[in-house]
Amino acid sequence: MIRRTTGFAVVAILALAACGSSKPATGAQPTVAASTTTLPAGAPTRIVSLSPTATEMLFAIGAGAQVKAVDDQSNYPPEAPHTKLSGYQPNAEAIAGYQPDLVILSDEGIAPRLRKLNIKVIIDPAATTLADSYKEIEDLGTATGHADQAAKVVAKMRQDITAIAAEVPADARVMTYYHELDNTYYSVTSHTFIGQLYALAKLRNIADAADKKGSGGYPQLSAEYIVQQNPDLVYFADAKCCKQSAKTVGARPGWNTMKAVTQNHVVALDDDIASRWGPRVVDLLRTIVQSANAARQG
Repeated sequence: MIRRTTGFAVVAILALAACGSSKPATGAQPTVAASTTTLPAGAPTRIVSLSPTATEMLFAIGAGAQVKAVDDQSNYPPEAPHTKLSGYQPNAEAIAGYQPDLVILSDEGIAPRLRKLNIKVIIDPAATTLADSYKEIEDLGTATGHADQAAKVVAKMRQDITAIAAEVPADARVMTYYHELDNTYYSVTSHTFIGQLYALAKLRNIADAADKKGSGGYPQLSAEYIVQQNPDLVYFADAKCCKQSAKTVGARPGWNTMKAVTQNHVVALDDDIASRWGPRVVDLLRTIVQSANAARQG
């Protein structure tokens, strides 16, 4: 869940991913690879993932059978071995209880304590570019003995993202948007991983002009500012965590005058997909592009 906090903390929370259902978004058809290869000598066989994004990556590249435990926020894919391990407040002894030969974290945090227990650690921080996402997938492939499968996943992601971006007409009218992380109006700028996806759809971010030093690209806007900017589209990624909907967004004071609301261009995003940078980023981009194209036509 995204909470009222500083920009830096918002990044940390995104790295651990949002709360939510284990079901993929409507229309999404993510692929979870099955491993049919013999693992090379030395490959880990007891992996613990405390990063929901890393969990998705591991199963996508065929390393799912090697994963013995995942944190309480890793809700995809459904077959991941869900536990009560916390990625927010990790406990070294609890993690060690699963006898892991590899632990994947989203930040350095507890890593030194795990290393003292002679447990190998990989840090997969929140991506800032698509290239970061690709590299993390490839690195996990190398580390787990699934380099070939990881390369195929990355190649498919690149292919899909290029194809989806090509659906945006070359002469498409640039439209403005507001991306909502939570109902206290934390947002993202164009310099973030999510912001770069919107750029592929030729959308202009209203949060850029309001960004302040120290926000880390995640400024907190005001309701008045958002209404004043009158965005063409509103995307909200807080349906699960904050019980938001197109109806609740449109009912906010003054928001019924915004173009996005009056023209029915308020778009619900899956909280989890919108806060992770694994293979399902393709589904997020598809939603953004399709809704932007529809808004231009309407």
